[in-house]
Amino acid sequence: MEDEVYTDINGKSITLECQKHCSFCREFTVSTPKVSIGKVMAYTCSVWLVAYTVFFFTENTAVLTGAILLTLVGMMLHIHLVKVDHESVLIIGSVGIQVSSSYASGRETSTFIEMSQVKDVAINETIYMDPSAPDDVSRVVPLFQSSKPRLNCLVKVYRSCQEILS
Repeated sequence: MEDEVYTDINGKSITLECQKHCSFCREFTVSTPKVSIGKVMAYTCSVWLVAYTVFFFTENTAVLTGAILLTLVGMMLHIHLVKVDHESVLIIGSVGIQVSSSYASGRETSTFIEMSQVKDVAINETIYMDPSAPDDVSRVVPLFQSSKPRLNCLVKVYRSCQEILS
């Protein structure tokens, strides 16, 4: 979009890319920074230092083996299940909305919602459902769950979505 700087709710830098494929089709991609090798090294060294200290006093090699396995499995789970590199929303005016997430490991997930099931796109923090009419809102699909962009980024996405949906 423009040269505007976007951050997430924690103040970390993120990027917003908007691709206008045609007048009724737009794709928004929010990207987060890659995994920091410095943080990985700090966590690994911390766990191994604690394990080595315990090993020094107990002389139990299972402690060191456990620490190595713990860090390796922890890193693999983190990049496969937690660390999202980018999230995207593809809106096609008469067809529907596709929400996708790409993880650091290369794994991708996608959800497609038909336009007939979309009532509106809203930016909100609270959803109130009327108990007397429980079918009014059957499902809410939050966008950008992992990247958590701040309001200035969400407003750009919201306005563009409203152009297509109206």
